Amino acid sequence: MNIILRRRRPNVVSRFLLSLPPSSSLSTTTRRLYATETQSQSSSLSCIKPTLYGQPTFQSHPHLVKPEELTPGFPPEEYESRRKALMDSLPDNSVVVSIGGTVKYMSGKIFYKFRQASDFWYLTGFEEPDSALILEKTSSSRGFRMTLFTPGSDPSKAQWDGASTSHTDICSLFSSDDARPIDHFPSHLRASLFNYTNIYVDMPPSRTRRGYRSPTTKSLLRYLNLGLGGGEGGGGGGGGNGGGTRGVFAETDSIIEGINRARRMPLAPEISRLRAVKSEREQNVMKQAAEMSGRAHAKTMRFTRPGLSEQALGAHFEYICSLSGAQRLAYVPVVASGPNSLIIHYTSNNQIIEDGEMILIDAGCEYNGYASDITRTFPSNGTFSPPQRDLYSAVLAAQKQLVAYCYEGWEGNNLYELHRRSRDLLVSELRQIGIDLRGGAIDRLYPHFLSHPIGIDLHESDSTSRSQPLKSGMVITIEPGIYVPPIPEFPSAFHGLGVRIEDEVLVGKGEGTEVVLSGTAPKEIADVEGACQGLLGFEPY
Repeated sequence: MNIILRRRRPNVVSRFLLSLPPSSSLSTTTRRLYATETQSQSSSLSCIKPTLYGQPTFQSHPHLVKPEELTPGFPPEEYESRRKALMDSLPDNSVVVSIGGTVKYMSGKIFYKFRQASDFWYLTGFEEPDSALILEKTSSSRGFRMTLFTPGSDPSKAQWDGASTSHTDICSLFSSDDARPIDHFPSHLRASLFNYTNIYVDMPPSRTRRGYRSPTTKSLLRYLNLGLGGGEGGGGGGGGNGGGTRGVFAETDSIIEGINRARRMPLAPEISRLRAVKSEREQNVMKQAAEMSGRAHAKTMRFTRPGLSEQALGAHFEYICSLSGAQRLAYVPVVASGPNSLIIHYTSNNQIIEDGEMILIDAGCEYNGYASDITRTFPSNGTFSPPQRDLYSAVLAAQKQLVAYCYEGWEGNNLYELHRRSRDLLVSELRQIGIDLRGGAIDRLYPHFLSHPIGIDLHESDSTSRSQPLKSGMVITIEPGIYVPPIPEFPSAFHGLGVRIEDEVLVGKGEGTEVVLSGTAPKEIADVEGACQGLLGFEPY
């Protein structure tokens, strides 16, 4: 098929560096203070080593936690306000039961790095495994009573795995009215559940397209048993005490069976409504996470050259994020070279990058409890070919227009309408470069949804509807993509090309007030090529 490609004019003047705040500059002339380094005034502080607590505190980690903070970036008052907002939103005579996470195992006793259950962490800031929370609504000025259940301090376990926070310290650090051994949880749960009419409890993941499906009692029991001590115990050295918590919920069966189903309600939708709109502190942490990931994208562009493996690029991205202070990657990254970019969730990342290919990297770090999610597409040799440039420009034009719709009160005002607009915009942009789509052909080239909420979890959409109106303070992704298969239906010049451009956007109050959190990742053609070619003043490391 002979198609005349109408070339777009490249963006001649780069605004990428000019748009960055001073703290975000990628220039190597100013040394950046990484999160793993202390300020000069902090370096003289004596810190407790080894720590007496099960997570970083100012006393043990002054380079991470400020004096007024409970967790990095968040004071105790932040968590207290979350709990109060939750309990105030529930009817009288309500109780909340939230289950912490457990250590996951790769095989045998070889464990993964622990990550706390998201809702539990949102309410408590407590980062140790095998724990539980009960919040009882009261008529007190506080409005509720809080009890945390944890394994507590154990000298023999500490020799293998490090300290755990004592129950006395839990009350003072985490503003808990009471802290008890996890062994006490069944009896306290029984007493609490039968004293309240409305029981909000973590449910097993059983979401359907139409919302939550009420789980059976047996599935809930399996979830509770697995959630607290149901997995293997011990650590790599064999010193853990998982066997002690494994039997804690042996009597949970009779407790839950005695609850009328009409009194038992899922907790996740209630917390999801609170998590949807980010506080100012959450916005600040998410901006830092996105800026870290954006810099890693930029430096990975500079690092890239034909002949490297996709795995090497993924490793370089993770290294830059870790060096900047990120705790982990937020998800398994996609590093897709050439036609591999047509696979939406390509995570094999095990082929060699060839000259003249484009590379699609979908990767982001997790920093201080919050995920980032950024996708960039760039040329392996530093210069887009004409077809690559045209397709990239089409996706970029649509993406920038969609970002501009991210404000409260926009006429569409929800994710479904944003997605519908993205389809229309992409069809229009593709027509300008010679790809004329009719009927539902856009679904062949654009098979995924445009957006999802992001925060503590990468996809904070399990408990929310895409028809929910956009509100100022929400953070969502905008990620249109076009993936052209090698079939006669589409111009051969674009065969095997995949382009996705994804940013995190803080929804604004009015038009023009949206904020792109991931602006440190080059996006304009001049900036992408400049990053690859080393023209923007920074190096790969």
